[in-house]
Amino acid sequence: MTVPPLALAQFVASYAATTMTVAVSVIAADLGTTVLGVQIAITLFTLTMASLMVPGSKLTDVLGRKRCFVLGLVVYGVGALLASAAQGTGTLVLGYSLLQGIGSALMIPPIYILVTVTSPDVETRARRFGVVSGAGALGAAAGPLVGGLVTTWFGWRASFLLQVLIVGVIVVLAWRMVEPPGAPGRTRFDVAGAVLSAAGLFFVVAGLLQVGTSPFWLFAGIGVAILFLFFAHIHNRERAGREPLVSPGIFRDRTTRLGLLTQHVQWLVLQGSFFVIAVFLQQVRGYDAIRTGLMLTPATIGILVASAAAGRMARRHSQRLLIRGGFVIAIAGLALVLLLVRADSGVASAVPGLFLLGAGIGIMLTASVNLVQSGRPDSAQGDISGVSRSVSNLGSSVGTALAGSVLAGVVRPGGTSFALALATLTLVAVGGLIAALLLPKPR
Repeated sequence: MTVPPLALAQFVASYAATTMTVAVSVIAADLGTTVLGVQIAITLFTLTMASLMVPGSKLTDVLGRKRCFVLGLVVYGVGALLASAAQGTGTLVLGYSLLQGIGSALMIPPIYILVTVTSPDVETRARRFGVVSGAGALGAAAGPLVGGLVTTWFGWRASFLLQVLIVGVIVVLAWRMVEPPGAPGRTRFDVAGAVLSAAGLFFVVAGLLQVGTSPFWLFAGIGVAILFLFFAHIHNRERAGREPLVSPGIFRDRTTRLGLLTQHVQWLVLQGSFFVIAVFLQQVRGYDAIRTGLMLTPATIGILVASAAAGRMARRHSQRLLIRGGFVIAIAGLALVLLLVRADSGVASAVPGLFLLGAGIGIMLTASVNLVQSGRPDSAQGDISGVSRSVSNLGSSVGTALAGSVLAGVVRPGGTSFALALATLTLVAVGGLIAALLLPKPR
């Protein structure tokens, strides 16, 4: 009974991150605010979740994996319930942006830790990570489609109530989970490290969300400076014989560094390409949110098919080879989209490229997570899980920001700017493939 609640939790967290985008105008009108006000709430959710992911992961060593997971679910559910009853932007920010963001940061790292420490071998772990990754991809892809349907038929508040219902089911399932043996005992929490990491990631993500404007350099510079102080802090704390928020040894291992880089690129390419394609369909072809969600279905199917086959692929091939193969397939998919999709082309023109893009990313997501998580002992899972999730969140933010800046910076007729944005993402994917080729052979 370990995997179902973990997969459902990843589904609802991914769903929440994308479903709000189709209801922005409706929420703004209902609350008597502006579209910008609702967009700020969405941005704050991303910032809260990304900045607290590392401290949230480390709390699993203090509270226990299962307890931290359940606590995150409860905070998340309370936030969704509060957001559903919002009468103004203040309550929406408190419920959605803050409480759901904090809940996500508490419940997502234990998902990957529990899968790792309860799996007896690499094949089983790959199969379970495939289920979790597939659920996350399904949630992200279903967010705009299901959110559009629910908002149209029942109102935007029903989308939050649906999340409350799902979280209630997960809590019931999670209550029957058993805390795995050998879980870390209570440790002294590195408060200063948590503050520095949260502040650094907050400013970095805030800067990435403003690419193309002058505040980008200010926020990004502040974030990088704070993260520099964070790394100096954890090095000094470790030398003094005290446990840091994250062990610096994680970043000394070549496999871990390159594995984290491939994770970052995967999420960058996934979110960036979805953003570009969605904007193209809505601005050039005039699609609404529901039709846009349906057009992205081939990519979702590709991710689900690859995730379902993760266990078999892990039995036959190394994780390193799967990451490389996934990048090759994803690059081929992007190339097909660039070659076949035009403003006046038929619906079927996008299917082959989107399916290959989804399949390639589905192969990589499972293999990269398996490679990174399996490379550290159970006692270090709190460290690596938080870093892994933060790197992935940064990839999502960079992907959307990079694609948006290219689209905004190129003013040409037709779909030239969209082609340039996809070509840019393809080059980034090639960089990810190079990183995958540099992965050392497993010892």
